[in-house]
Amino acid sequence: MTVTIYVPGDSGSLALGADKVALAIASEAEERGLDIRIIRNGSRGLYWLEPMVEVETAAGRVAYGPVKPRSVKGLFDAGLAEGKGDHELSLGATEEIPFLKRQTRLTFARCGIVDPLSLDDYRAHGGFRGLERALSMSPEEIVAEVTESGLRGRGGAGFPTGIKWKTVLEAQADRKYIVCNGDEGDSGTFADRMILEGDPFVLIEGMVIAGLAVGATKGYIYMRSEYPHAIEMTEKAIEIAREANILGPSVLMSGQAFELEVRVGAGAYVCGEETALLDSLEGKRGVVRAKPPLPAHKGFLGKPTVINNLVSLASVPVILDKGGAFYKDFGLGRSRGTIPIQIAGNVRHGGLYEDAFGLTLGEIVEDIAGGTASGRPVKAVQVGGPLGAYFPPELFDTQFDYEAFAARDGLIGHAGLVVFDDTVDMLDQARFAFEFCAIESCGKCTPCRIGAVRGVELADSLKQGEPGVGQIDLIRDLCDTMKFGSLCALGGFTPYPVLSALNHFPDDFRKEARREAAE
Repeated sequence: MTVTIYVPGDSGSLALGADKVALAIASEAEERGLDIRIIRNGSRGLYWLEPMVEVETAAGRVAYGPVKPRSVKGLFDAGLAEGKGDHELSLGATEEIPFLKRQTRLTFARCGIVDPLSLDDYRAHGGFRGLERALSMSPEEIVAEVTESGLRGRGGAGFPTGIKWKTVLEAQADRKYIVCNGDEGDSGTFADRMILEGDPFVLIEGMVIAGLAVGATKGYIYMRSEYPHAIEMTEKAIEIAREANILGPSVLMSGQAFELEVRVGAGAYVCGEETALLDSLEGKRGVVRAKPPLPAHKGFLGKPTVINNLVSLASVPVILDKGGAFYKDFGLGRSRGTIPIQIAGNVRHGGLYEDAFGLTLGEIVEDIAGGTASGRPVKAVQVGGPLGAYFPPELFDTQFDYEAFAARDGLIGHAGLVVFDDTVDMLDQARFAFEFCAIESCGKCTPCRIGAVRGVELADSLKQGEPGVGQIDLIRDLCDTMKFGSLCALGGFTPYPVLSALNHFPDDFRKEARREAAE
């Protein structure tokens, strides 16, 4: 009997030695005369356990991890091929691992389960049911379903997806485009990469549905050059989809066309902003455009364009499959559906946790993530990437919800969390925010281009302990100018980490307190 063993092949697992583990398993099985089949799946998102090896048994999958090549012989001795648990790396039934069992996986339902490049696997786990339903609907009906779901932009802005699609549908033009913003550049984020490397067909399906909804026949997936493995996997998946008539002149023989192409950027953070992304996509330097006109009216090559975050588009197939009302039933307030929370930094259990909106920040950090890896108290959590606010433990009752975070001068962003213990210096973190903005600014507007540089200078003067020059008041004034005067969110959101650091951790900015802490 052939035994199926899953060894993750995504970038995170590869960095931890997954290729060597797969080779060791193949070699050991051959030496023992065992008939095995190794499938390189995506990661389940439990990165402290990677490489996590799974074995298919009659009772379901059994997991072991983190597995190193030197552990493989002992695992086989303990009955790995039979899924036995008499080994220190045994994790039991995969679905029963607490971190995974508590999740509500809709968008990431197949990640780590399927062979990422197998259409048969994808279909066996519900793939293309949403597309098949969409082909039986009118564009207006598709847009209405997505609107009913309450899906909002998962890239950070939280703009209602249905409204964006309706605007493009109603625009008059000879051509329209779908653009996937996969320019994942926030600190502590990896959800886009996990989809591209673990379940690329769900993105392809979502983009085809978007094309049917608005009358677009061409789509682009824009991602950064730092993701070579994701680029390779996505291009292979597109070719497979094209050969199966999921892409091309007649999608699933419907007579409706949709084609897809990958475009790679050079890693400029500002190209995550939709208009700078469009310039880059057109072969220009990525510079923020003034709005209006909106991309929905005049986007790629001057044509009406839907630009959605990758996770937003990957969430569309389940909405069309199960209905907008089903998706809307998860979450709270205006934040509907599920959100893939990416947990990183100084934590015991770093990884991707998908659940309905509404968990508190404290539940995520202390319970799900298990507190700090260092064992020291948590001092701050930055939510929303390098432009996100720092939340102290006093705000851990904040629910994971767009409006709840905004009410406390924060933002969810791409839902990345970076945790810091009590050794972090928040003045250094504020300085980093200014420095990051100065380096990544496209240079088009003065508040961002000049303000960020001046912010670094002010932070340095505070760090050097220069007396009585009102630097903190100047920093607050500067943040006010950047917030309301910048052309895009890069300069406009830089004040979030700076002001949150100032407001919640004032001692880190006072010369006397810093001297006492050093002593």
